[in-house]
Amino acid sequence: MTTPDLPDYATYIAGLPRVLAGAATLFRDERGRVLLVEPNYRDGWTLPGGTIESDTGESPRQGARRETLEEIGLDREPGRLLAVDWVPGTARPPLVAYVYDGGVLAAEDLKAIRLQEEELLSWRLVARDDLAAHLPGSLGRRVLTALDVLTRGGDTAELENGHRVG
Repeated sequence: MTTPDLPDYATYIAGLPRVLAGAATLFRDERGRVLLVEPNYRDGWTLPGGTIESDTGESPRQGARRETLEEIGLDREPGRLLAVDWVPGTARPPLVAYVYDGGVLAAEDLKAIRLQEEELLSWRLVARDDLAAHLPGSLGRRVLTALDVLTRGGDTAELENGHRVG
């Protein structure tokens, strides 16, 4: 017997709050500079990465690997999870952003980079001290915290809008 007052499961799920999810990979060169990419669909710079295709069952780790391959042509298994950031939205739902360690790229790896021309204009290596000028706001704080996890050790950083919590 069904109860007419109860919504079906699909209706219930459709009414739940939405959250976007993205995953990126933090690559460095042998001098410790961070690999950034310049998207053509918005101003500024970012890490290689993008939206997790959760509707297809993709995990954050799988999304980071797929996006890295699509955007810069490098097929690399992401290393450890460095940071997870909850970023509130105003004109969009909140975002959960995962940052994975991509390791150190040697000169031959950098020469092998092939940009996805449909989405990216260029790439560059940026020193830690110059990251804030290229990555403003929560993204810049997220990347700096991820670098701290790499250099100082410790557990994955939990962030809210780029600030450590807990």
